Amino acid sequence: MNQIAEIFSQGAEVVSGATVDSNAAWLSQHLIDLGFEVKRHTAVGDNLADLKQLLLEIAERADCCICTGGLGPTVDDLTALAVSEAFNLPLALDEIALQQMAAYFACRHREMADSNRKQALLPDGSIRIDNDTGTAPGFALKYQRCWFVFLPGVPSEMKQMFQQRVKLDLAAKFALTPPRRVILRTTQIGEADIQQRLAELTLPETIELGFCTGVGEVETKLAFSPEMPMALQDQWVTQVNDCLGDYVFSINDASEPQNGLYAVVSELMRQKGLTLAMQETASQGLIAARLIGQPWLLSTSFHCSIKRTLAGLQIEQWDNDMTLMGKTIAKAIKQQEQSDLILVQLYSGASAEFEDQTQSISLYNTLLTPEGCYQRQHTVAGQQKRKQNQAAVLTIDLLRRYLQEKTL
Repeated sequence: MNQIAEIFSQGAEVVSGATVDSNAAWLSQHLIDLGFEVKRHTAVGDNLADLKQLLLEIAERADCCICTGGLGPTVDDLTALAVSEAFNLPLALDEIALQQMAAYFACRHREMADSNRKQALLPDGSIRIDNDTGTAPGFALKYQRCWFVFLPGVPSEMKQMFQQRVKLDLAAKFALTPPRRVILRTTQIGEADIQQRLAELTLPETIELGFCTGVGEVETKLAFSPEMPMALQDQWVTQVNDCLGDYVFSINDASEPQNGLYAVVSELMRQKGLTLAMQETASQGLIAARLIGQPWLLSTSFHCSIKRTLAGLQIEQWDNDMTLMGKTIAKAIKQQEQSDLILVQLYSGASAEFEDQTQSISLYNTLLTPEGCYQRQHTVAGQQKRKQNQAAVLTIDLLRRYLQEKTL
């Protein structure tokens, strides 16, 4: 049976949007990795009645709840008081917590304000969670079915306390079996098209399917029940990969480092011992910026004007055939750089069309390799920033497909 977890964030700044609640996202991922099923993220402002009500609701429906925020010394920090009143647990001074706070200020040659004493008032019977980097201790307790953990809202303090003290305690307290999670990362294909391709597969209920869209890529996530044999899990990953085809650029377990498109290309270039020279136009140097410092990138240049590109390469003949111009430029760069691979990006259309979100441009990519010359044409539309990003992804993906021996 799955252990249900919730995340509860406290603070008016979180509810108002003045502070982005990055804590909830971070905690959610770590709880899932432990084997919890995270059901809810809830944020409540600095209102005692609302805090008490939510605590009582969570106590009835969750097995574990991680709460962040509201442990400071000011009047709007109400978490400990809300716990005390909701669960009928009087606040008591924790002398060790008080001593730790005094030592914190003494080490910094600062006087501790009287208001800090409030942070050492913890609900009776709770377990103190020491804070090595701040003043606010956390605490944990069980009420009804739920094991509550209360941590500071400062991300650096919260993360350290969770990693050093809370994580091991949760693993010991709960019988958790983390599901295996596999992520297939794709580019040049959207969520709707992915789902349509996967519609031909009838996934069993023991596999949870999810998607996450980023800039220039989509993650297709498969979560497998621990009861499913590993060999069968791998078979399903292969089937999903086959459905998505050459759009997939990486497959990793969620516990492994997740590399984006540029990192995947960089590692493939390193493994194959190849070098690259590159010319950008529409992406306006974005590819070079993403690959800065890579030893295999011998040279890169960026010109908005193709004519300036031609002049720099001492190419006198102009041709309106952009595919032909791509080959001509690639061969000229090859003579100058003697690189293994040459990647050239051109686009047709005036700069006004590039800047106008209602207008599209035609993108022409050329990859010159020892085996031959590969070219692809795309239509790129939207705001200028989107055109720039899409041009960069489409161009570097041509290189990725070559390196992974996919369809060009």
